[in-house]
Amino acid sequence: QVQLVESGGGLVQAGGSLRLSCAASGSIFGIRSMGWYRQAPGRQRELVASMSSGGNTMYADSVKGRFAISRDNAKNSVYLQMNTLKPEDTAVYYCNAGLWVGVGSGGLRDNDYWGQGTQVTVSS
Repeated sequence: QVQLVESGGGLVQAGGSLRLSCAASGSIFGIRSMGWYRQAPGRQRELVASMSSGGNTMYADSVKGRFAISRDNAKNSVYLQMNTLKPEDTAVYYCNAGLWVGVGSGGLRDNDYWGQGTQVTVSS
C-alpha cells in the first residue's frame, strides 16, 4: 500500500525555522510531482510549493524567499525548508505526490496521494 508520511512540524517562535519531510513508500515506480499544501483555520487549502520530476518549482507568493522545496528521488522524499516563519504560516501542512505505482498484472497507474498532515504553529 502506498502512503505518504510527513514529519517535522511543531511549535516555533516567529522568525524561527522548521524543516518538513515527506517520504512516500510502497510500490513506487516513478514520481510525476511532489509538493506541499497547507490549510489554516477558516481558510481553504492552498498550494505552498511544488516540484515536478524535471525540477520545475512553484511557490505561493506569500512564501517566496522564505521557503524552499527540495527532493530526493532515490528516497521518494520531498522536503520543505521554512525560514523566517510568521504567525500567518500557522496551518496543517499536507504532503502531496503524483506517483506511478504498481498495480496488478504488472501494470502501472498514475495516482495522486496525500499525507495525513503535520501541524505547524508559529507564535508571536
